[in-house]
Amino acid sequence: MEKRFTTEEYLRTTYQFTDADFKQIKAKGIALDKIEGELLLFQSGIPTITLDRPATINDGIVRLTEEEFQHYALLFDRNKTALKLKKFVPASGAASRMFKFLNEFLNEFDVENETINAYINRKKDKNLPIFLAGIEKFPFYKEVKSKLKSVLPNYYALESHEKSYHFIKTMLDPAHFDFANQPKGALDFHKYNSHIATPIEEHLNECAFYAASNEVSHLHFTVSEHHEALFQKIIHEVKAKVEYKYQTKLHVAYSYQDSSTDTIAVDMENNPFRDEQGALIFRPGGHGALIHNLNNLNADVIFIKNIDNVIQNHIQEISVYKKGLAGMLLDIQQEIFEILRAIDQQVVNTDSMPVVLDFMKTKLGIDLTDDFKELSIQDQLDCLYQKLNRPIRVCGMVKNEGEPGGGPFWIRSYKGNISLQIVESSQIDNCNTEQKEILAKSTHFNPVDLVCGCKNYKGEKFDLHQFVDSSTGFIVHKNNKGKELKGYELPGLWNGAMAKWITIFVEVPLVTFNPVKTVNDLLKPAHQPNNE
Repeated sequence: MEKRFTTEEYLRTTYQFTDADFKQIKAKGIALDKIEGELLLFQSGIPTITLDRPATINDGIVRLTEEEFQHYALLFDRNKTALKLKKFVPASGAASRMFKFLNEFLNEFDVENETINAYINRKKDKNLPIFLAGIEKFPFYKEVKSKLKSVLPNYYALESHEKSYHFIKTMLDPAHFDFANQPKGALDFHKYNSHIATPIEEHLNECAFYAASNEVSHLHFTVSEHHEALFQKIIHEVKAKVEYKYQTKLHVAYSYQDSSTDTIAVDMENNPFRDEQGALIFRPGGHGALIHNLNNLNADVIFIKNIDNVIQNHIQEISVYKKGLAGMLLDIQQEIFEILRAIDQQVVNTDSMPVVLDFMKTKLGIDLTDDFKELSIQDQLDCLYQKLNRPIRVCGMVKNEGEPGGGPFWIRSYKGNISLQIVESSQIDNCNTEQKEILAKSTHFNPVDLVCGCKNYKGEKFDLHQFVDSSTGFIVHKNNKGKELKGYELPGLWNGAMAKWITIFVEVPLVTFNPVKTVNDLLKPAHQPNNE
C-alpha cells in the first residue's frame, strides 16, 4: 500500500521546509494545508473566469422606479427595530494612489531649471493642471498654505510656480502633512461652514442616518493596526456631535487584517521566496482576507461601503437608495426563508415546485441544470435547500462611466452552471477575443455598495468561509529589494469571496457613487460645498 505524506512531510520533502519555517508559520497562525494549496496554485496557475454575457437591465440587473425604491426603503424602516444593523467599511489603505501624480511631479520636476508649465508640457501631465486650477477649492488649502507661509519666510517674494511647487512639497513632506502616507479615511475631504470633515466623520453621519435601529448605530472599520489610534482620535472629536445631530448612539469597532490570512510568496520558479536571513516571505492576502473580519460580525443586515465613497450635503438623498437595497434584501430573504421552512416541514411537493423554480429563476437568477428534472423528489428538495440556504447580498450597480474596476456578469463554471458575479478585468483571459468582446459590452460598474444578510432562516450565522470560491484569487508580480517575486491575493471580498452567495444586482443612480481615487476627485461637485 502506497504511503501517504502528511502536509508537513510534503512541505519538508518538496520545498525543503525547516523546523524554523514551521515555527514561523505557527506564529502567524496559518494552517499548513493553506500553504500547500497556495504553492499548488502557483504551480498550476489560476484559471481565468469564463464570461457568459454581461449582466444588463432585465437580464441580471433589476431597475427599480423611484416609487419602488421608496417602497423598499419604507419596508426597511418598518422592520429595522427588530433587527441588529451594522455598517462595514474597509479602511486600511493608505492614500498613496491619491497623490501618485503629485509625488511623480516632486521626483521629476527640475526646480532649478524649469517652470511648472514646462514640466506639464514635457510630461504631457493632464492631472497637475487640474490640481493647480482648483487648488483653492481643496478643503486642506488654507491649512497647508498657512504652514507653508510659516516655514518659508520669503513666501511672498516667490514666483507663482514656486509657491505651487512648495505647496505640493509641504502637503507630501513627512515632516509636515505627509498626506500620501496617511490613511485615506483621515484626510480632509469636505469643507463645511463650521468645520472640515474626513471620510471617517462622513461614515459616522451615514451610519447614524440610515443604518440605525432603536436609536443605536454600529459602525465597523477594518484598519491597519498602526492607524487605529488616529481613527480613535478623529472619532473622539466628532462622535458626540454626530450623536446629538441624529439623536443616535454610535458604537464604533475596529479589526485588523488577520496575519493568518497572509499568503506565501514564491520566486519565479515557484519555490518559496526567502529573505537574506533565510526566512519565508509572506504578504497580506488583499481585501479578500476581510471575509474573515466580516464573518466575525453578528448582525442581521450589514451595509458594506468603501472608505472613500462619501458625499457632501446629500446623505438624505442617497439614504433612500441604501435603505431601498436593504428593504429589497429583507423582502427576498423572507420569500427564501418561507421556502426553506416549507422544505423543512415537507410541504413542498410536485405541485408547488414550479412556483419555487420560477421564483429562483426570475428573482434570484438561479436556473437549475436540465438533469434536475431527472432527480427524485427528495433529491430535488435537497438540491433546492442547498441552493437557497446561503448568505444573500443585494448589490447596487451604477452605469459604466469608464471607472476602473469590476462589473456584473453572468459567468459559466466548468460544470456548466451559470451565476451572477462581480468580475474584475484581470480575471478574464485577455487573449480570448470572445471574452474581451463580452467584457467590452458591460453596461454597469460595481461601486461596492452592498447590503448583506449573513444569517440563515433559523437566525444562525453562516460560516462565510464556506461560500468562497478559492479558485478565483490573483497571482501578482512584486519586487522585494530588487528581486522579483510572485504573490497570491485571496479572492476579492465582493468577487470570489462571495461567489457562492445568492446575488441580486440593482441599478442605483450615479449620485450614490462618489469615490476619491485621486486628489482631483475632491474637486467634483459631490465633494464641494453647495453653491445654492
